[in-house]
Amino acid sequence: MDLVAAGGQVFSSPMNETASNPLRGLIWMVAAGLCFVAVAALVKFMDGRVPAAQAAFLRYVLGLGFLIPLWSKLRALRPTRRQWGLITLRGVAHTLGVVCWFYGMTWLPIAEVTAMGYITPIATTILAVVILGERLAARRILAVLVALAGALIILRPGFRELQPGHFAMLGTAMFFAAGYLSAKILSGEFSASIVVGMLSITVTIGLAPLAYAVWQPVLPIDLVILFAVACCATVGHYFMTRAFAAAPVSVTQPATFLQLVWSVLLGIFMFGDAIDMYVIVGGTVIVAAVSFISWREAVLRRRITALVPETKL
Repeated sequence: MDLVAAGGQVFSSPMNETASNPLRGLIWMVAAGLCFVAVAALVKFMDGRVPAAQAAFLRYVLGLGFLIPLWSKLRALRPTRRQWGLITLRGVAHTLGVVCWFYGMTWLPIAEVTAMGYITPIATTILAVVILGERLAARRILAVLVALAGALIILRPGFRELQPGHFAMLGTAMFFAAGYLSAKILSGEFSASIVVGMLSITVTIGLAPLAYAVWQPVLPIDLVILFAVACCATVGHYFMTRAFAAAPVSVTQPATFLQLVWSVLLGIFMFGDAIDMYVIVGGTVIVAAVSFISWREAVLRRRITALVPETKL
């Protein structure tokens, strides 16, 4: 199977059916979902004590230790000017997306952040049409429209006052989508480890001036939490990669709905959030639409543009 995991997104060509292990793939995806929900819960637990840009910077700095095995390969890297441009574009887009995500997390319930994270693959699909000129079949267009309807169910513009966190999460989806398109090109020219490593370095550099502008003393407990965030995010990406290596995305994709279920339960029992049926219904609609797109791509044996069910850090 041709698989590339770069900062949370996966680009995949059809896998050998004889190597498919659906049960193992589902188990890996469930484990990945638990890790990603843990990331959101840990950030929420800090309750905005650390500014969004500073928290994001510290998360990436603490995560640089995972790049030590790649250091020799990264030092030997000699990208062309065009490749440096793509690497920089991806780093800038992901930097802004990460800041928006951390900011949105301080405003919105964890379940709502999770549900709105499902918008990212839809934004990626739309940008692929606009920027890369990809053509969409009628069924895929319909699925995108259904997913957008799910986003409107969550946001309910005109029926309630939208918070800054809502706009931040919409920005997160667009910035991450732009980064994913850059990664799609880079994944055909570099190994997965190089794409991931360069992303971590460029995002850390990009976050540094933003963090400096709002820097304030950090409690030791918050440093521990941010290190745990880095660990959970890294392990989650690994589990997700194993999931897509074990089974087709059309099999593993529906399992991502469990992230919304866990987020709702965590919000209720850990943070005292009320159950918002609009968030649950809207998130379900988006997951169903994204799963349909993934299934259609698997059936048609096409290269999948974006399989990420949720914004990944």
